[in-house]
Amino acid sequence: MNFEYFIAKRLVQGAEHKISISAPIIKIAIAAIALGIIMMLIAIATAAGLQNKIREKITAFNGHIQIYNYDNNNSEVSVVPVSTEQEFYPNFDIVEGIAHVQAVAMKAGVIRTEETFEGVITKGVGTDYNWEVFQEYLEDGKLPDYTGNLNDEVLMSRRMASRLRLDVGSSFSTIFLKEENPDQIPNQRKFTVVGIYDSGYEDFDELYLFVDIRHIQRMNKWEANEVGNFEVFLNDFDEIDQKSNAIYGKTLSTLDTQNIKGKYGKIFEWISLFDFNVAGIIGIMVIVGGINMITALLVLILERTQMIGVLKALGAADWSIRKVFLYNAAYLICIGLFWGNIIGLGIIWFQHRFRFFKFPNSEEYYIDYIPVQISGLSIIAVNIGVLLLCLLMLLLPSYIITKITPVKAIKFE
Repeated sequence: MNFEYFIAKRLVQGAEHKISISAPIIKIAIAAIALGIIMMLIAIATAAGLQNKIREKITAFNGHIQIYNYDNNNSEVSVVPVSTEQEFYPNFDIVEGIAHVQAVAMKAGVIRTEETFEGVITKGVGTDYNWEVFQEYLEDGKLPDYTGNLNDEVLMSRRMASRLRLDVGSSFSTIFLKEENPDQIPNQRKFTVVGIYDSGYEDFDELYLFVDIRHIQRMNKWEANEVGNFEVFLNDFDEIDQKSNAIYGKTLSTLDTQNIKGKYGKIFEWISLFDFNVAGIIGIMVIVGGINMITALLVLILERTQMIGVLKALGAADWSIRKVFLYNAAYLICIGLFWGNIIGLGIIWFQHRFRFFKFPNSEEYYIDYIPVQISGLSIIAVNIGVLLLCLLMLLLPSYIITKITPVKAIKFE
């Protein structure tokens, strides 16, 4: 059996260890480690959860990557159509990691009711549109069905419906200017609200109205195989820059690509700051836990000075004695990590399941509750990192053992 481990184990299991003068200090050190790991796990989970939710909302309205005609000049409105007769549509097999491709078209309009009016961007979608991303946001009614003949069903946001005083089943008229000749009589379409959604993203909820893409094709005098642009969904968001370049290289020279990181750069710069905040919290918690463990180690050394003297008198090397106390400290750190993980992961699970904690101002974070998400790899990395960093911090104070002389240590009381 390992000599140092054997001595450390006897010290931990001894009854005098629990009633010694160092017991309260050891408990405080364990509590500090536990509190630190709780704060770290919560910080990681909330930052990752919020980043993921914001990305999901932006992706739901735009896809990860958009393919459009150069002549659109980054306009929200589809100006020049793109043919659907492309090598990458409807299945994007020429680039790996593509989950789905869908064709859409945008057209500006004004909704007019008897009491008020509202400017909107109508987003025309077809049978290839992935409605699964909107299932979570659907509050009332149902999602539109555009698989059959042309119909007047639309999906409207809760914010827009409230301003226009509309509800599921309400009908309204929308006026569309003719881009090629604004002086001509505008197009007019009558729609019926079949579903109301609330994504929590104010900028999108105030703007987008989902309609059958065939309405926009007819008003723009496009062919059935002409659309405004394509939205591409990826399997892995972390590969968005790489896939953007790959897609750009595989499309025609008349087409351009843009990913949501470029289109909404300010938002993604903002959420990237969450990682810096998490790193700061982890650093502070490691320092606090390490200082408490240093205090506990020094008290343990002071309390076991006579034992150190006896071990040195018997021929034990300084490093062996230091390892005894480092093993003891590692045991205490592991206790703190155990309880910290139990409590921290428990809080994260309850928040994920019941959403107890809410944002005081949901408009700033685009979501009303605090989302949480954490991976097993992050949990393992945090625990191993805390254990190793705390032990490294304890190497220096354990050096005091080398300065203890056997004669004085044995006489020490």
